Amino acid sequence: MSGTSLDGVDAALLRTDGETITAFGKSDYRPYSPEERAMIAAALGQWSDGADVVQAAEMVETVHAALLSRMMTVDLEQAPEIIGFHGQTLAHDPANQRTHQTGDGALLAEILQRTVVWDFRTADVQLGGQGAPLAPFFHFACAKYLKLPAPTVFLNLGGVGNVTYVDPSYDAPQQSGALLAFDTGPANAPINDLMQARLGQAYDQDGALATQGTANTEIVAAFLNHGYFHKMPPKSLDRDDFNGLSDRVADLADADATATLAECCAAAVARAMEHMPKTPAQILVCGGGRRNAHIMARLRALTGLRVDDIDDHGLDGDMLEAQAFAYLAVRVARGLPTSCPSTTGVAANVGGGTISHP
Repeated sequence: MSGTSLDGVDAALLRTDGETITAFGKSDYRPYSPEERAMIAAALGQWSDGADVVQAAEMVETVHAALLSRMMTVDLEQAPEIIGFHGQTLAHDPANQRTHQTGDGALLAEILQRTVVWDFRTADVQLGGQGAPLAPFFHFACAKYLKLPAPTVFLNLGGVGNVTYVDPSYDAPQQSGALLAFDTGPANAPINDLMQARLGQAYDQDGALATQGTANTEIVAAFLNHGYFHKMPPKSLDRDDFNGLSDRVADLADADATATLAECCAAAVARAMEHMPKTPAQILVCGGGRRNAHIMARLRALTGLRVDDIDDHGLDGDMLEAQAFAYLAVRVARGLPTSCPSTTGVAANVGGGTISHP
């Protein structure tokens, strides 16, 4: 998985039949260099014919192939039978039934000599869905794996935030009432962009800078008045849908600007809780944002709910997205749905994905 935070590529092994998780395997991570990150950033917002797309795609394919090759040779007994390749999202426009994840899964299948499932989002978008988020079916399986007794929210804080409400009393994720999922709003992306631009740092480690600042309440209030928050879920965002937020904090001191962006992230999640069918017992947080102590504290204060790092429940919050696409790859191969009306707003259950054999 290479996500909207542009930090690098996660790879994780999962043993599953596409319904039940049997075991979690090894994982690995390959960070992008500053030059590679800049290459992707230059192509953001572009479609397949964009001037910077070919170069970005080749880099994404090369990095994925190298990381997967490394995983496959470390332990031959743990080599994957099938690979889920998400690609790098460059543009997402579900209103016009289009989405763009660059990277050629067929090429990876040839290089790695393994079946690769890829292009997970297009079918959903073409059938009127948001094409995101796609991890909810996996979150349902995780809730079953953890034997959770009550409705729980899985919160992923990557570049963009997204939530999955899971009611584990249901038997299957596509059943009406089992899931509700949608993007909450910007999460790490604006903070990371600000840290890089102002201080030459990739992110606000542990939320240390935000803790020193004071959030600008007027900016946060204006942010929460954005039209996105007045839409009913399911709904999804592109990484750059809140571009104006960075401009609003431009005149603030570094710490205050970072605190304001962190507050926007947490406030958007709190607003998302208003849509939950039942009050959840807890929020389990995955993604890089869970390591930001300031954001975690603000989530607890603004939601009034128990907010835990998902690692404390035995899962790997850094690898959940990569594991999700391993899980979805098996579902696609078995002809099972990967999204449904309550997760992406698609009209009917959809099994998206292209299967490429070596």
